[in-house]
Amino acid sequence: MPCHVKKSVGRTKPISCSILELLILVTLPFVAGPTASASDRTTPADTDARITGVKRIDARTLDLTVRSPAMGRRVPVRVILPASWRTEPTRTYPTLYMLHGGEDDYTSWTRETDVEDLAKDSEALIVMPDGGRNGQYSDWQFGRPRWETFHTRELPRLMERKLRANSARAVIGLSMGGLGALNYAGRNPGMFRYAASFSAIVDLDDPVIRAFLWLYNASHDNELIKAWGDPEEHADIWNSHNPSAMVTAYRGMRIHLSAGTGDLGPLDEGRDAASVLPSMSEGILAPSQNRFARALRAAGVDVTTHIYKPGTHSWPYWKRELHLIWPTVMDELPG
Repeated sequence: MPCHVKKSVGRTKPISCSILELLILVTLPFVAGPTASASDRTTPADTDARITGVKRIDARTLDLTVRSPAMGRRVPVRVILPASWRTEPTRTYPTLYMLHGGEDDYTSWTRETDVEDLAKDSEALIVMPDGGRNGQYSDWQFGRPRWETFHTRELPRLMERKLRANSARAVIGLSMGGLGALNYAGRNPGMFRYAASFSAIVDLDDPVIRAFLWLYNASHDNELIKAWGDPEEHADIWNSHNPSAMVTAYRGMRIHLSAGTGDLGPLDEGRDAASVLPSMSEGILAPSQNRFARALRAAGVDVTTHIYKPGTHSWPYWKRELHLIWPTVMDELPG
C-alpha cells in the first residue's frame, strides 16, 4: 500500500513510505504503548479497529485511515504528533481530541486555525477525527453510524496501541462538535480531564433551542430524528444526549463554555451576506449557556465561561477562543 506526501500547493504525490509511516503501519503493533490494566475503567477495551493507511502532511501531521468495525467502513483521522514523539520512543503522551462542526470534516481545524503552530512545542497527541456530516457524535438508534463507539472506544484504544497515547485526555468541539464534546465527557465519566464547547447547544429542552432544532431538521433531512428518534416517543434518548440533564456527570473535570451574542463585529468583516446571516443565530445560545454554567457550579463542577459580544457562529471567533484556552488545555494534559 503506498504512502503519500501531501504538498502544500498542488496535488498529492505518491512516494515510498517514510520510516515514520512504516513505524505506524508495521512496527508499532508489536511495540505499542502500555496496555491498561483491567481495573482502569477510563481506558476502553481493545477493539478490532485498525490503521489501514497513512498519509504524511508534514513532519508531524498525519492523515490516518482507520477501519472501524463500529462504523462498518473506513474513517479518516488527522493527527499532530507530539514534539518529542520520534526522539523518545518509549514515552507515552496525553491526547487532545478536537471535534468539528456539523457541515465540516476532520480537516477543518488545520484548515481554519493555526493549531499546528499552537502545538509546535506541545507534548500532547492532537487527534482530529472525522465525525460525519451532521453525524451528531452519537450511536444512531437504528444500527449505524456508531460515532460514539468509534470515537470513545475504538479510536482511543487504537491511539494507545499505535501512537503511544496514555489515559490523560481532553476534548474540544465547536457547534455540533461542542455538543459532542460535552456528551462524550458526560456520558463517559472519567474519560476526559477537560472538555471545551464552542458555540454549542447545551440544553435540548430549551424551548427556543427546540424550535431551532425543528427548523434544522426540516432543512437537514431529519438528521436528529434519524439519530435519536422522535423527541416525544424517544425522550429517554434525547435526554441521555442533553448536557443540561447530566450536570453531576461532569464532576471531577474542568469544563469551558463559550458562545457569542450573534452581533456582527470586526472579525466578520469581508464575509458575504449568505454566510453572515445564518451565523447570527449564535445569539440564541447564550441564555442556556449561562443557565448550564450556573447548574454546573451549583453541582460543584469547575467551569469557566466566555460569552462574548460581538460574536457570530463562525471560524474567526472559534480560532480566537482556541488561542484563549490553549494554555489551560495544555496544563490539564501533563506530558
